[in-house]
Amino acid sequence: MAKAFASQGDMAEKKISFSEIGRDLWAFTAEGDPNSGVIIGDDSVMIVEAQATPRLANKVIEKVRSVTDKPITHLVLTHYHAVRVLGASAYNAQQVIMSEKARAMVAERGQEDWDSEFARFPRLFQGHESIPGLTWPTTTFNNRMTVYLGKRRVDLMFLGRAHTAGDIVVYVPDANVMFTGDIVEYHSACYCGDGHFHDWPGTLEKIRVWDVDAIAPGRGDALVGKKMVNDALDLTGDFVKSTYRPVAQVALRGGSLKEAWDACRAECDPKFSDYAIYEHCLPFNVARAYDEALDIDTPRIWTAERDKEMWEALQGQVIT
Repeated sequence: MAKAFASQGDMAEKKISFSEIGRDLWAFTAEGDPNSGVIIGDDSVMIVEAQATPRLANKVIEKVRSVTDKPITHLVLTHYHAVRVLGASAYNAQQVIMSEKARAMVAERGQEDWDSEFARFPRLFQGHESIPGLTWPTTTFNNRMTVYLGKRRVDLMFLGRAHTAGDIVVYVPDANVMFTGDIVEYHSACYCGDGHFHDWPGTLEKIRVWDVDAIAPGRGDALVGKKMVNDALDLTGDFVKSTYRPVAQVALRGGSLKEAWDACRAECDPKFSDYAIYEHCLPFNVARAYDEALDIDTPRIWTAERDKEMWEALQGQVIT
C-alpha cells in the first residue's frame, strides 16, 4: 500500500490537555499536535500560538474561559508557520506580536507555507474556510520586548535561529516559566524543513541558561520541573544533531539526497521512530539538512509542488 503523503492519513482526533504550569500559566497540548500557551495577567490574557484555524483556536478559547473571564488582549506568535498563526482572528486580540524577522517571512513565503501545510496535514486545518487571510502582526521587535499585563511582566526574546530564522520565546519572570514554540519539543519530532541546524543547539543552550521551572514546548507534554525541562532540551538537541550529522556527511562527499535519507534513517529510526509526526517531518528535515551542509543558509521556500517532488524522490512514489 502506498504511504500517504506527509500526514494526509493522520485523521484521528487527539486528546486535549490543559495543564497549569505556573501561577495563572497554562499549556494547551494535544498528543503531539501544535500547542498553545495562556498567560493570565492582572486584568487581561495573552495567548501564545494561535492554532491553524479559527475553529481550532476556539478550542483554546473554551479552555481559557474555564479558568478566567478576563479579556484576551495579546496574541504572541513565536514564528510564521501556518499551523501556528492562521487561527489568529478568533481571539480578536488588540495586539498581535511577532519578531520582525517572522513578519518578513510572512511577506516572503506566507502564502506558499499556507498552501504547503494545508496539503501536508489537512486535519489541522478544520474549518479552514473561515481563515480570513494571512496573519499579520500589529507589533514587531528585533531582540527583546516587554509586555505588561497589569503588573505582570512578560518578556519576549529572540535567542537565536532554530526551528526558523525568526523564532522567539516568551518568558514570565515571576513564575520562571517559558513558552518556547517549536525550538523545544518533547517526544515529538522537530520539523526542520525551515530550520538552522548549526544554530539550533546553541539556541537550546541559551534557553537552558535561564534555568526555568517549566516550559510549554511547541509539541508534546508540558514540561514541569527542572529535570523534565533539561531532558527535553537534551532530547531536542540530540534529534537535531542526529538528523544533520549523517546527512551532511553524505552531502559533503557528493552523495545523493536519497543516500542522505538512508543515512539519516539509519541514525534516527532506532531513537526517534516512535515520536509524534516523525515520518511526516523526516523527508523535509533531510532536504533542509542537505541544503545547509552545502552552505545554503536561507531555507528554500516550500511550495506544494516542491513538497511532492521531494516526497516522490525520497519515498519512491507518485503523489496524485
